[in-house]
Amino acid sequence: MKTNLKHSCLLMLLALFICLPASAAKSFVNFTPEGFVWIQNGKALPILIDKNEYKGVWRAATNLQNDAMQVTGATPELINQPSVKRAIIVGSIDQSEWIKKLIATKKIDGKELKGKHEKYILQTIANPFEGMDEAVVIAGSDKRGTIYGIYELCEQMGVSPWYYWADVPVQKHSTISIKAGSYTDGEPAVRYRGLFLNDEAPCLTSWVMNTFGTEYGGHKFYEKVFELILRLRGNYLWPAMWGWSFYADDPLNSPTADEMGIIMGTSHHEPMARNHQEWA
Repeated sequence: MKTNLKHSCLLMLLALFICLPASAAKSFVNFTPEGFVWIQNGKALPILIDKNEYKGVWRAATNLQNDAMQVTGATPELINQPSVKRAIIVGSIDQSEWIKKLIATKKIDGKELKGKHEKYILQTIANPFEGMDEAVVIAGSDKRGTIYGIYELCEQMGVSPWYYWADVPVQKHSTISIKAGSYTDGEPAVRYRGLFLNDEAPCLTSWVMNTFGTEYGGHKFYEKVFELILRLRGNYLWPAMWGWSFYADDPLNSPTADEMGIIMGTSHHEPMARNHQEWA
C-alpha cells in the first residue's frame, strides 16, 4: 500500500466527514468479563444471521467476524439456525425470520423499529428462542439500520472506521463483553449523508492504478469507499466523474452500491450516467 499517496488523495474524505455532526450509541462494550461475554480466552460465541437476510447485512456480519478476529484473535462462526445456548443475533425486521419471531414474542419492541428510517437497537435478552439461554440482538428497521448497528459494535470493540484509509491501528483485547440494556443512536437527523469525489486526477487515479491495477474506479475500489461511508453511518456517494464513468467503467459498480446499501447521487452531468470527457 502506498500509504502517503493514499493519505493525500483521500484527505478530502476525512475533511468532509469532520463537517458532519456525529452521534453514536452510549458505550456498551466492556473489555472485562462483565455482562454478556462474547469473546474470552480465544473463544467466541457465534453470530446468528438469517440465510435470507440482505446481502449487505451479510457483508457487514462478515466484517464483524473479521474485526473480532483482528481485535481478539478469535473468529466467531456465522450460523443460520438458533442451535446454540448463547449467540449474537443480527438482522433486519423485514428480512430476518429470527428478528420477526423476537418481535412476535415481544422479546424486542417492534414499535421501536417499524416505520423507522435507518435505526437499530442493540440489547441483551434472555431465552430468545427455545433452547437458547441468552443473546445480544442487533435489530435494524431496514438494511442500513442493521448495518449501522453491526458497525457500531465493530467500532466500540476497537476497529476504527478509518482502519483502511488512514491505517488506524486495531485495538487489541482478549475479552469482549456487552453490557446489559438497550442501546441505539436513533434515526439520522440528516436524510442523505456522504461524499462527493471530484477532480480525481492525477492523485486518486494514480493511487487506484497502483493499488487495484485499473485506469478507472472499479467495484473493488468503490466497495472500500462504500464500507467507509457505512462505518461512518453515511449512505450516499457522488462518484468521481472527470475521466471516470461510474456506471460504464465497471458493470459491477452499480450492483455493488445497491447490495451494500449506498445511494448513488449525481453531480454535474451524471444525471445521464456518463462522464465529462464524453461531453467534451
